[in-house]
Amino acid sequence: MLLDKKVAVIYGGGPISGAVAGAFAREGARVFLAGRSAEKLAAIAGEIRSRGGAVDTSVVDALDQRAIDQFVDIVVDRAGTVDISFNLIAVGDVQQPLQQISVDDFLQPIVTAMRSHFLTTRAAARHMVACGSGVILAFGGGGPQTVPGLGGFKIALDALEGLRRQWATELGPQGIRVVTIKTGGIPETLPKGIKGRDEIITSLQEAALLPWTATLNDVGTVAAFVASDQARTITAADVNISAGAIVD
Repeated sequence: MLLDKKVAVIYGGGPISGAVAGAFAREGARVFLAGRSAEKLAAIAGEIRSRGGAVDTSVVDALDQRAIDQFVDIVVDRAGTVDISFNLIAVGDVQQPLQQISVDDFLQPIVTAMRSHFLTTRAAARHMVACGSGVILAFGGGGPQTVPGLGGFKIALDALEGLRRQWATELGPQGIRVVTIKTGGIPETLPKGIKGRDEIITSLQEAALLPWTATLNDVGTVAAFVASDQARTITAADVNISAGAIVD
C-alpha cells in the first residue's frame, strides 16, 4: 500500500476531504480528520471504517491557532508522528463582480485561505522538521484562466499557490514537500437541486480537453500518490488533474 504506516491529518468535512481521507485510509494510512461539523465527520468516518480503514475525528476550527496546534500535538502523542497534512476547508467566498462586491466579502476567502493554510502547515511542519520528512497538500490551485464574477475566490486560489511556493522553499531543506492539486471543477460535488446545476456541469465538461472531468475518486487516487514516497521528487508544484480545463 502506498501509505502504509503513514499518519495523515485532514482538515475539512466536505466530499473532497472525504474522498482524500478514504483514499489515504485505503492505502494504509492512519487518518485524523478534523472539521467543524461532528455530524459530517462521523458520516465520513463511518464509511471509511466500514471498509476497514483507520480514522479518528476531532471537531477543530481550522482558523484557530491554539486549536490547530493542540490537535496536531494530540495526533503526534497518539500516533507518534504526522507524515501528511491536507487542508480543504470552505473559505466562505461570495461570488460577485468586483465592481459590486463589498470589501469584506471580497477579502473573506483570501484571508480565510491564507490564515488556515498558514496555521495548519506550520503546526504540522514543527513535527515534520524533527523527522526530516513530510508532505503538505492543498487543494484548488490557481492558474492564468478565470471568469467574471468570482469575487475574491480565484484570487484566494492564486494566493494559495504563492504560499505553497514560499513554504516549499523554506521547508525543502528539511525534507518536507509542499504540493497543491487542482481540478477545474468536479461535477459530482455540486449539490442536487442547486440552481443552474446542469448548466454548470455542462460548462465543466465543455471546458475539458478530454472527454471526461475529474471525479472524487480521481482526487483521492492522485492525492494518495502525491503523498506517497513514490512522488518523493515532487515539491513546489501543482498537480493538474483538470482534464485540460486548466492549461498550464
